[in-house]
Amino acid sequence: MRPPASWAQARLTLAIAAVTAAAWLIVALLGRLEWAAIWGGFIPMRAALGEDGSVAPFWLTPLTATLVHAGLIHLAFNLVILTFCGRHVEWVLGPGGIAILYLVGAYAAAGGQYLADPQSAAPMIGASGAISAVLGAYAVLFGRNKVKVADRRLVHRELLGAGVELDPAGAGVEAAGSFGEGAVVGVDAAERDQPAA
Repeated sequence: MRPPASWAQARLTLAIAAVTAAAWLIVALLGRLEWAAIWGGFIPMRAALGEDGSVAPFWLTPLTATLVHAGLIHLAFNLVILTFCGRHVEWVLGPGGIAILYLVGAYAAAGGQYLADPQSAAPMIGASGAISAVLGAYAVLFGRNKVKVADRRLVHRELLGAGVELDPAGAGVEAAGSFGEGAVVGVDAAERDQPAA
């Protein structure tokens, strides 16, 4: 399958990227990055503690966590991969498909993080899990295409950065699960595009 040359089919991907960048910029300018990580990050331990109204509702934190990033590099790598892979995947799945893929990826990431350590008090932040679902679909849909880049090693590092959180505590679990979920969706979409035998 050949990827599109136009950004016209990637409106939702661009909207997600813009909202994510704007959310980070506002919080960073206010100097509230640490507060945002606690307020909107996915913290597995909160499932057992209940709600007190001072933080985002637990069921919503897999989504609010996608808007909170640890810094500019974290945000930039996520947005590069989202916009590069997302526009191609949105071209195949449509805006509804990419929205569902992104949402399911975010919740799959949180589920993986919860299963890895339900008592963890460390907030999982960033959109890497949701983007890994998009990356998984991209890999299946367009994995055979040759992409011309100036420096393949740079692209390889960026892809690895999107697939694994930069967290020594093992937050890469959530991204790996989302990548697999995206690959399954990509296989399904690719099979629907194939002519009947």
